[in-house]
Amino acid sequence: MVLQYFETIPSTHRSLLLVMGITLFWLLEGAVPLVRFGYRKWRHALPNFFFTITTIIINFALAFLLLKTSDWVANNEFGVINWLPSMPLWLYVILGVMLLDLVGAYLPHLLEHKIRPLWMIHLVHHTDHEVDTTTANRHHPLESMIRFVFTLAGVFLIGTPIGIIMLYQSLSLVATQFGHANIRLPRKVDEALSWIIVSPDMHKVHHHYQLPYTDSNYGNIFSVWDRLFGTFMVLHPSDITYGVDTFPDRKQNESIWGLLKQPFHKYRRPTTTGLKDSLNRTKDIFSGSA
Repeated sequence: MVLQYFETIPSTHRSLLLVMGITLFWLLEGAVPLVRFGYRKWRHALPNFFFTITTIIINFALAFLLLKTSDWVANNEFGVINWLPSMPLWLYVILGVMLLDLVGAYLPHLLEHKIRPLWMIHLVHHTDHEVDTTTANRHHPLESMIRFVFTLAGVFLIGTPIGIIMLYQSLSLVATQFGHANIRLPRKVDEALSWIIVSPDMHKVHHHYQLPYTDSNYGNIFSVWDRLFGTFMVLHPSDITYGVDTFPDRKQNESIWGLLKQPFHKYRRPTTTGLKDSLNRTKDIFSGSA
């Protein structure tokens, strides 16, 4: 029943999901903020909303490729989940969503941090000095196209039908808004969630302004990939500083035009933060003394 709904989900429903998600987490950020930024929230949100719109336009313009690819893999029984032995529908759906999360989100995110030209494009997402739910879709148009290519490759290799693709994209939308939301959860709740999905405190570590934390916690929906591939890290929220140390110019990082030009700047080598104090702080987190 759920899969049938997502096979024909109207564009208006997907748009409503986007708006409702932002609205919900926006309100929660006001009620239980993790950090009190003291910023003009609407002004901060404007460039992020601009990049949200460009992402929507790109994904909408290229959506026919997803449909054609999903139809082909379904008709030809091509892809990993179609080559496996027969399984219950619920397992088929979960496996399809998880593998799309791996190939379409975790893998490109990892590569964007390891390949210099891709990192320069991905910078737009990281140069937000006040990470909140609007940061979720702050992606340069070039990155939106890169992410789409990986999603398309995932559909082809995994063999996911359109229902699973739409379900995955809907879950991804809400998960990224949740992970970026500036909300404070009880520590034990956040830690428990981080064993299954990417929790807010877990993802905030990824937005710390210095290595090695910037190069950790790449997950989109599921945290299992970071734990499995050794990219999971913990840092107390009070120790996190948002942004990128090599691009500290707030004025440029809040300008739509400046952000559009950001991938074409000269590469600047990032620095590494001292690990000793951070590791001690991490031990305090697990011991409950922080």
